[in-house]
Amino acid sequence: MDTGMLQFLAAPFVASLILTGIHAYLGVHVVERGVIFVDLSLAQIAALGAAIAMLLPFTGGDPHGPWVYWISLGFTFIGAAVFATIRGHRARIPQEAIIGICYAVASAAAILAMSKATSESEHLKDMLVGNILAVSWQEVGKTAALYGAIGAFHYIFRRQFLAISMDHEKAAAEGVSLRFWDFLFYASFGFVVTSSVAIAGVLLVFCYLIVPSVAAMLYAETVGRRLAIGWTMGTVVSALGVYLSLILDLPTGATIVCTFGIVLILMAAVRPLVRRAAIG
Repeated sequence: MDTGMLQFLAAPFVASLILTGIHAYLGVHVVERGVIFVDLSLAQIAALGAAIAMLLPFTGGDPHGPWVYWISLGFTFIGAAVFATIRGHRARIPQEAIIGICYAVASAAAILAMSKATSESEHLKDMLVGNILAVSWQEVGKTAALYGAIGAFHYIFRRQFLAISMDHEKAAAEGVSLRFWDFLFYASFGFVVTSSVAIAGVLLVFCYLIVPSVAAMLYAETVGRRLAIGWTMGTVVSALGVYLSLILDLPTGATIVCTFGIVLILMAAVRPLVRRAAIG
């Protein structure tokens, strides 16, 4: 691989590492909470906000403009408030059902909004699979700063966040405000999702969140080991996916998503052999 190609791939690869770092951590919480599709739903709500923002005259129709970002973020905050509220109720309707309904309605509404925009098919494609190869170093720097701040926030309040994710009934018994900390979790999650969707698209964001966490659960029980496995998997898959998309001339986001799927299948197939070797 020549120097020019390495320079071309550098920013997308660093962006994928940043996505891996924050999403693998948040994925541990999501999987433990049993709300697997909350990321997909919030990502689609963010995409809906972006789609509606592009139709507003004062935004100029620029999908990467500041107004589009803030309106999209506002939509995710609404979603965060809804998800935090419904968990607080002991209702007959499961939280995952509400999350699924939000995803379906947001998807349909985004399609309706994009049907009124020019180049709607290209916008829809970008929202689904993104175009991580087009990311700039400026976007990488801003995203790293934002995710670093969110990571520090979660580290400072890790006891509360881990408590409501690992055993929310015990946390409630100890006096932890589930609804308040749930909202803070989903709101910080919304910041991550809004920025990630703009870079990588809905499907890739979902894979970065869920697949490394699920793969890590195959091999580890503790949070620390799951994070180590998830970050390693995300790094390897990101590098391989970006490289394959370039040499095979395939869409980068979709290639990384499929690579995640293949690697997860391989890890699941190898797991019995690893366990057998460990026992032996």
